[in-house]
Amino acid sequence: MTPNYSPDQIEQLFTRADGSYAFARWGRPIAPIVFGVEDETLVTVKGAFEAVATLAGHQMAETDPELGANLMVFFFRDWQELLEVPDLGRMIPDLGPLVARLSAAKASQYRAFRFDDQGAIQAAFVFLCMNSDLAKIPAETLALTQAVQTIVMWGDQAFADMSPLAVLPETGATILRPEIAGVIAAAYDRMMPPAADDKSHALRLFARLQAPVKVEPSEGE
Repeated sequence: MTPNYSPDQIEQLFTRADGSYAFARWGRPIAPIVFGVEDETLVTVKGAFEAVATLAGHQMAETDPELGANLMVFFFRDWQELLEVPDLGRMIPDLGPLVARLSAAKASQYRAFRFDDQGAIQAAFVFLCMNSDLAKIPAETLALTQAVQTIVMWGDQAFADMSPLAVLPETGATILRPEIAGVIAAAYDRMMPPAADDKSHALRLFARLQAPVKVEPSEGE
């Protein structure tokens, strides 16, 4: 049986660069929309988000009554393409300077969140610049990684040293690491708050960790 994270390890998953603790989960059903991919990849991406939402015990939806779509995933070749997306500048503050900064840094991905009055995730935006590095990653792996990284708001360096995914040596299948699956499931416990900025939250997550759960994309997702 794979051991769960310690309280200190969980705390680090939600610690920002400035040392503050910040956690948030979705407060409404997730209604995703994906731009810039073929239908086959679209199915894969949505399947990955559905798999992680199922693990969390959270709902998916066709539409959000307020926003239409509240999870937007963009695939593109050049950061400048974002400046041509209608109304995106209205949803992402200072889009022009942000694009310039990400382009200069040769960034491959960026995520932005919006929050409701309770601090829960209200909307998320995922930007994937399909440069040579990202283009080499299988669609299933890339989609599952993004699903994990948007199901809750993680700390800046949560996965800097180790991916949230692992490869099963017996089959070569890509799965969500059991420790991370356990943290996600605990974070969506109905007794847990939708947002937290106190490190004691990590202790509450630790107390609720369940048996490890594996999430594996199925054929055709």
